[in-house]
Amino acid sequence: MIMRPVINVENISKQYRLGLVGTGTLKDDLYRWWYRVQGKEDPLLKVGEVNDRSKKGTSDYVFALKDVGFDVAQGEVLGIIGKNGAGKSTLLKVLSRTTSPSTGRIRIKGRVASLLEVGTGFHPELTGRENIFLNGAILGMTKHEITRKFDEIVDFSGVERYIDTPVKRYSSGMYVRLAFGVAAHLESEILIVDEVLAVGDIEFQKKSLGKMGEVSRQGGKTVLFVSHNMISIGSLCNKLLVMKHGQVDFHGDVKEGLNYYINHMQHVIESSDLSESLKSLPEDEYFELLDFDLQQEQSDGVVFLSSRPIKVCYRYRIKKRITGLRVGFDFIEQKSEMTLFTVFHDDSYKTIEPWQEGVYTSEAIIDANLLREGSFIINIAVCIHNVRWIINGQLKVPLEVRNIEGITPIYGFEKRPGFLLPPIAWRNEPAGD
Repeated sequence: MIMRPVINVENISKQYRLGLVGTGTLKDDLYRWWYRVQGKEDPLLKVGEVNDRSKKGTSDYVFALKDVGFDVAQGEVLGIIGKNGAGKSTLLKVLSRTTSPSTGRIRIKGRVASLLEVGTGFHPELTGRENIFLNGAILGMTKHEITRKFDEIVDFSGVERYIDTPVKRYSSGMYVRLAFGVAAHLESEILIVDEVLAVGDIEFQKKSLGKMGEVSRQGGKTVLFVSHNMISIGSLCNKLLVMKHGQVDFHGDVKEGLNYYINHMQHVIESSDLSESLKSLPEDEYFELLDFDLQQEQSDGVVFLSSRPIKVCYRYRIKKRITGLRVGFDFIEQKSEMTLFTVFHDDSYKTIEPWQEGVYTSEAIIDANLLREGSFIINIAVCIHNVRWIINGQLKVPLEVRNIEGITPIYGFEKRPGFLLPPIAWRNEPAGD
């Protein structure tokens, strides 16, 4: 059975002028109006550039979205992924009618409840109770309908004790829990959720994902969900939209889309922006770190895959002859701040002694299938004879790891405790009588 589309997006574009608040100047508005009354194309749209952050632009105008078009069927759960700056949040703002497209047309059948960022839709001076009724009224619900859902919303969000407290006193996590509870439970046909769920704890994220799946399967609600968590996307969504430079790069089956996203985006991750941190390091008479980079083939910089090696790359200058130099890093689990291991370049007994003046590179390979899913930190460490530390604690690089093969973790590894996933060799055979 073919479900009717409840969202129809036809060639929408959203253009911004750099350096200005709003869409442009009075001069630009008059310029556009004059061309429009003559039946001509908007001249300013011709000079805009696609929003590619990796290249230096030449125009004052950029397209956050460019000729985007797709349909969403009733009851469909559409995941939207892409690099930072790909246009995901702008697309949701246009669909939520918090901003208008520069060109194109959108048809939406049904009421839309959206949760785009912490603070959206709530009045900070009103209590949690008052904001629930306010949001329901905005969606066109009667007081009786909101009252019928009230206890369910409060129970889901877990803020019953503070429901009569102004929401400006809430923590960001409490704010998001209540906001999501309102958006998911009130009588809307379409639910739009941005990455704001990442503010909540793991337990609430799982609860929210379960609720989105439930309202889609049982209530026929259409869900649009933006996330960088590929496992959540794979388990919740049945269709996928991949955004790249403000345009649709893929639209279709979720498993096929995740494989496409992982395998066809740029082949080397973006280096963490360490330029300012490198400049701020205290000057040393022997050593200068010129560059540091994390690389993984066929990754887009949003996620590293546990199933592929990760390359840790240093580039540095030796200013004068030295012995005993060691270059390495601590690998730290972010939440617990536990150091999982520490390595140095001479652990392999391959080193240079003495070091002469010049520029050198060092590379370390973190083996595939070693790390579990999680958030980690690489703490760069450089010392001389383990006595004088040149770098230790000043440069910490975040690292996100996902255990993905297709769309789900292999054999449910994500449910196991611990931070490492080492390939242990086993031998199993009958023992005989």
